[in-house]
Amino acid sequence: MTAEHTVSPPRLAPAQLDPKDRFLGSLYARNIRSVFARGLKATWGSNWAVMISGFVEPVLYLVAMGIGLGSLIGTVAGPGGEQIGYANYIAPALLAVSAMNGAVYDSTMNVFFKLNFAKLYEGMLATSLGPLDVALGEILLALLRGAMYATGFTAVMGAMGLITSPWALLMIPAAVVVAFGFASFGMAVTSYMKTFQQLDWVSFVMLPMFLFSATFYPLSVYPEGVQWFIQALPLWHGVEMMRQISVGMISWGTAGHLLYFLVMIALGLVVTTRRLRALFLK
Repeated sequence: MTAEHTVSPPRLAPAQLDPKDRFLGSLYARNIRSVFARGLKATWGSNWAVMISGFVEPVLYLVAMGIGLGSLIGTVAGPGGEQIGYANYIAPALLAVSAMNGAVYDSTMNVFFKLNFAKLYEGMLATSLGPLDVALGEILLALLRGAMYATGFTAVMGAMGLITSPWALLMIPAAVVVAFGFASFGMAVTSYMKTFQQLDWVSFVMLPMFLFSATFYPLSVYPEGVQWFIQALPLWHGVEMMRQISVGMISWGTAGHLLYFLVMIALGLVVTTRRLRALFLK
């Protein structure tokens, strides 16, 4: 007797699977790397100088305010009430700002052009890619920019002698989480924009948030009603989380700040995916 041999059908790559057989169906083809690789190549070829500009601004603030103004102020109360130098006080806050800048600029201006003028996403979604692939690929690009800013800024802090605890190295992954939150939410908001003039609202929101999120002085200087409003802003949570990590004061409050950004990431991904599907998969 001859043994019967069964031949299993060839296994299809994720992008070749029928949408109904894929995880999340037509939303996700598990091919984020294609979107990420294309964006990385385009950015490196034309926008590297623009990327550097977003990193320089917080560094200049650190040098000007931390050293110049810090010499007049002396010490301030840090997390837990311990007295620390003014430069040590504002440096973690400016690290959060640096991560925010990198993520927001990449997920708003670049995404707006690709969405409304280059029609890049329309072409991508005409292939096997799903809207979640496109959203995650673009957000990862913004995340890379935020991570680069965070790493560079932390190196500047180290060179200035502003890292006083081994815990401070955790500020880099924490900054990546901050960047992820701003990138996902930024792309979601950008998906509703139709004109270049609407991009002015990004700067209109970011500048006051930068100045008033307890970046340069404690939250207690504000009236109680204003304090509640500021505590709802994402940058304030990033600033507080960075300050606590910088001195090694990890607490449930730190976990609460982290949870804020995890919720922000989830909401941004959901809204972006739905918007891309509504715009291009009608």
